[in-house]
Formats: sequence, C-alpha cells, structure tokens
Amino acid sequence: MVNYKDPHLDLIFAALSDATRRGVLAQLGDGSQTVTELAQQYEMSLPGFMKHLAVLETAGLIARSKEGRVVRCELDAAPMQDAAAWIAHYQRFWTEQLDSLGRYLYHQEEIASCPTPSSPPKSASAAPTPSPPKKSGARGPTRKR
Repeated sequence: MVNYKDPHLDLIFAALSDATRRGVLAQLGDGSQTVTELAQQYEMSLPGFMKHLAVLETAGLIARSKEGRVVRCELDAAPMQDAAAWIAHYQRFWTEQLDSLGRYLYHQEEIASCPTPSSPPKSASAAPTPSPPKKSGARGPTRKR
C-alpha cells in the first residue's frame, strides 16, 4: 500500500522539484564530485548553491564527506525508490484508465464503421435548403468604468 502521509517522501519530492537539484543529482550519477566541481555548472553564489546541497542531504539523496578543506558529495539514490513506488501506484491507475479509454474508442470506431440499414431519403427538390437566420446581432456598445 502506498503511504500518502510520509514526511520523508515529501522531502524527496521537494528536493526533486528544483531543476538545479535535479542537475546536481545527474552530475553525481557519474560519480562523486567536490562541491566546487558541482557548483561550477551553476551561476549562483556558493552559499546559495550550498542551500541546494542541504536540501538534497536532508532528503537523503546525497552524502557529504570532508577531507581536510575539500567536501565531496556522493549520490544516494536509495530514497528515490520510495518516490518511484508512489509514482508506480498512479502509473497503474492511469494505465488502466487509458486502456479503458482505448477500448471505448475502438468500440465507437467499430460502431461508426458499420453500414447503416437505410439512408435517410433525399429531398425531392434540387434546390439547397436555406440556413435559418442568425438570432444574435452585432455587439452593443461597451460601458466605460
């Protein structure tokens, strides 16, 4: 069963909601990198970038380690499994809904392609039937406020 009130899941989706943080995760998918290497890709201050890293770390998506003055970041994709399970629940729902829609549309197409037993009779007159007059006229004056 999918847990709808999981605060950890909220943290994961909040972390993934930002393009910068998703970019950092993509970079870390190739292996661990220093904060300096990660920050070079983004036109923002280092303190601003560090806030993004803090969000990712709080969500459990990255791990930071410090060696002297160098801070390295490493991807921890395990928490994304919870998010993937939540999404998979709804994927099944939408797949079922779309399959049902497909069956309905196929049925409608089958009905439409079947020949009708008899066509409606044609008019005895060769002249076209005039269209009924339009009931609405031009727009009236607009009021100024």
